Amino acid sequence: MRRFEEKVVLVTGAASGIGRATVDRLAEEGATLACLDVQADLVEEAADAARVAGAEARAWVCDVADEDAVERTVAEVVATYGRLDVLCNIAGLMRTAHSHEVPREQWDLVIGVNLTGTFLMTKACLPHLLERKGNIVMAASTSSLSGHPYMLAYAASKGGIMAMTYTLAVEYAKQGLRVNAVAPGGIETPLSAATATMLPADSDWSLFGRISPVDQNRGPETVASTIAFLASDDAAHVNGEYVRVDGATLA
Repeated sequence: MRRFEEKVVLVTGAASGIGRATVDRLAEEGATLACLDVQADLVEEAADAARVAGAEARAWVCDVADEDAVERTVAEVVATYGRLDVLCNIAGLMRTAHSHEVPREQWDLVIGVNLTGTFLMTKACLPHLLERKGNIVMAASTSSLSGHPYMLAYAASKGGIMAMTYTLAVEYAKQGLRVNAVAPGGIETPLSAATATMLPADSDWSLFGRISPVDQNRGPETVASTIAFLASDDAAHVNGEYVRVDGATLA
C-alpha cells in the first residue's frame, strides 16, 4: 500500500518504540516524514532508515514540553516541506510510584511531556492541518480507560489525551479535520520493558493481571499499523474514535 504518497507526516517520539515503528510503517507507504524526538542519535537513525526505505525524511531534535522548541520545529517542518497533512502525537514517558508518594516533580514531568507536550504540538500544527484538511492520531493507552496501579501521573496524562481527542474531533469536524486515538496495551517497547524496574519494591503484582493481554505481548508494529489506518483516507469516516490495540486486555 502507498496510502501516504504526497502526504507530509510529523511523528513525535520517533526515536524508539511505537513512534519508530510508525516512522517505519509510513515510510513503507510513501510518506514524507518529519521525525521528532529528544534523542538526537536515535531520531537520526529513524530518519536514515526511512530514507533507506525510499521515503523523504528528516530528523529534528525537539522537546515537546518546550513551547518555543515546538513552535520553532513545526515552522521549520512546514518551511521544509511546504505543508503538513498528518500529526502523530506519540511522544511520551512513564514514571511509577505509590499514588500517595508521587513527587511533584514526577507529576510535572509526566504531565508536561505526555499531556502538555501533546497540547503544544497539536496547537502548533492545527493551522497547517486545517489548511490541508488533515488529521491527528493521538497515543492514548489502556490506562485512559481502566485503572493502572502505581501509574497515577501517566494514567492521568493518557486520560487527558483521550478527552482532548474527543474535543478536537467535535470542534473541527466541520472544517475537515479528523482526530482519533490508539489505546495500546501489552506492547513490547523500551518504555514497557523499563516499567518493571521502575515499580515500587513492594508493588502488589496481583494487581497487574487485569491489565495484561489475554494471550501475549506484541511488538510496536501492531500499533503502527493501526495508526497508519487511522491516518489514511481509509479512515475518512472515522473521527473522534479510539482503537484499542491490547490483545483483549479490556475486552
